[in-house]
Amino acid sequence: MTYGVALKLDHGLVFMTDTRTNAGLDNISTYKKMFTWVDEGESVVTILCAGNLATTQSVVSLIDERMKAPSERSPSILGLPSMFQVARLVGNTLKEVIAANAQAGQKADSAFNATIIVGGQVAGSEPRLFLVYPEGNFIEAGDDTPFFQIGETKYGRPILVRAFDRGMSFEAAAKLLLVSFDSTIKANLSVGLPLDMALYEAGSLKGGLTRRFEATDPYYHATSDGWGVALKAAFDHLPDVAL
Repeated sequence: MTYGVALKLDHGLVFMTDTRTNAGLDNISTYKKMFTWVDEGESVVTILCAGNLATTQSVVSLIDERMKAPSERSPSILGLPSMFQVARLVGNTLKEVIAANAQAGQKADSAFNATIIVGGQVAGSEPRLFLVYPEGNFIEAGDDTPFFQIGETKYGRPILVRAFDRGMSFEAAAKLLLVSFDSTIKANLSVGLPLDMALYEAGSLKGGLTRRFEATDPYYHATSDGWGVALKAAFDHLPDVAL
């Protein structure tokens, strides 16, 4: 299992994902699940992946290969006229990989499923954020749904719903995501550090700040401990139930 989140802010996009994959408690590995492609001044695309690791790695490999030798049928992810076209390309590639691996109908399709968040900006338009489903179709983030989650979403969602603000700073957004991930990590062993984060500033059309939070990262532990203390204090401050 994985946990990935992307936020759409007024001034850019924020991405974060864990790096844990597991095929049982005795087979846990670390794999990168965030990938970015940049054509400076023209377009920037970042994707987060969740689901079957073989499927997502195949999708990323196909995207990389087709950048080297693009064609009308298999264009490069960079150079497309809009982020909508980028999301459609990623959706078609994901659908293609799942179909190629499906051997026994719906049961096999499910085993190879994956979900992908696609975000970025193409010159001449605003930053956009999409959630791509295994079937290849997708939805776009907007005013009513300004963030997307993939993977193990339920434990980290409450803090996002309560505290997210599109006008918040990158620093506040990073802190919010760390709290969301900390809640998930404490509740589910299939999600774990290191955590990868990427920031994209609207209009920059270049690669933004990236950071990996390792298991020994002092800021992560300070945030985790502080959030635990704050929650306990808030709980103690609430009035007791009248029995």
